Amino acid sequence: MSDLQNTIHDFQPAMQFLREVDADWARLIETVGPCTHTPQPAREPYEALMRAVANQQLNGRAADAMITKLLAVYGGQFPSPSQVVATDFDTLRACGFSGRKIATLQGIAQGALDSLVPSRKIAEGMTNEELIRQLVSLNGIGQWTVEMFLIYTLERMDILPVDDFAVREGYRRLKSLEAAPKPKALEEIGETWSPYRTIAAWYLWRVPKAVTT
Repeated sequence: MSDLQNTIHDFQPAMQFLREVDADWARLIETVGPCTHTPQPAREPYEALMRAVANQQLNGRAADAMITKLLAVYGGQFPSPSQVVATDFDTLRACGFSGRKIATLQGIAQGALDSLVPSRKIAEGMTNEELIRQLVSLNGIGQWTVEMFLIYTLERMDILPVDDFAVREGYRRLKSLEAAPKPKALEEIGETWSPYRTIAAWYLWRVPKAVTT
């Protein structure tokens, strides 16, 4: 069985659960097709957060280019926290990071040195709420960034990033609403998608390509 087939098989229970929410969800899943959500569980929290910051407010290609330049500074290897803390501003700026992102990256690195950014082993034993509360204390790290970490690194299956504009807009289009729901409203609506809110978000990210209003 191929990796894609394994992925499809793994998400079949979630897909079936969401199909049964209502006819709109059933139609969306039929249109988009099988969920091919692809986590990156091999990464340590420190590296995952660093990469998430690189991706903030950028398309994937631009973020990848900055990460490639960053790795080149350290001989092709992802830098350790101590290396990032010791790297001067101009070197990181030359990789394409803004001043604000540089402060955030170095804050994450210092947080890893201070054990504020937990190891993967420790993170796996923490609840979503504990991780969000701990990690948003880092400069420049908001709840959305931590939620992406929970989804893609820790493979948590019940995360709904309600502050994500594309998720809210996806729901608006799915339901042909005049306006997207506010985060709090979507949080309440999304309770019916538990325990598969991560997969619900995956489909909502794809509504603009699948549904026309």
